[in-house]
Amino acid sequence: LHEFGHAWTALQFGDPTAKLQGRVTFDPLKHLDVMGTLFMFFVGFGWAKPVPVNPANFRPGQRRQAELWVSLAGIIANLLQAVAYALVWRVLMLVDPSMLYGSTFLQRFLLLGVLINLALAIFNLLPIYPLDGAHVMKNILPLRQAIPFVEFSQRYGAMILMALVVVGLFSDVSPLSMIIVVPRNWLAGLLLPGF
Repeated sequence: LHEFGHAWTALQFGDPTAKLQGRVTFDPLKHLDVMGTLFMFFVGFGWAKPVPVNPANFRPGQRRQAELWVSLAGIIANLLQAVAYALVWRVLMLVDPSMLYGSTFLQRFLLLGVLINLALAIFNLLPIYPLDGAHVMKNILPLRQAIPFVEFSQRYGAMILMALVVVGLFSDVSPLSMIIVVPRNWLAGLLLPGF
């Protein structure tokens, strides 16, 4: 849903690029990146195929606003998914708690749905290129500050992100986990009573 969110929002602002490539869809296979999928299985960290966006197609006068919302759309999609899983959890707790506590699979499925989507939303908010957070930052900063941010982020962002991932793979302390886990758990506590 994350990539669908980007594609659908770009279309709403006038850019049909993703639609023309069949990316405004819930079909996960359309968003699959082979290398990202292999990394997920072998390293535990992966990615989807980036949604193609052509800002030149955005309606006149809305480019920065459109870029901001297209970037936020994937994050919002993850947050909405986390809320949906939490709502199912809460409804089951109200209607018949034994359904939830009687099924370890259902319990884990819903809990992981909340935790993974919150973690993805927070991770993608990091202002490090190529993550969505860098594009958000670019569009909320005044232009005088956005230009050097973009130059720095595009030049060093991927290296910074890779360094954070590699350090986490080869040490007992993962910088990315430290950045993500605290806010994720706080948000999960708001969504799931007793978490």
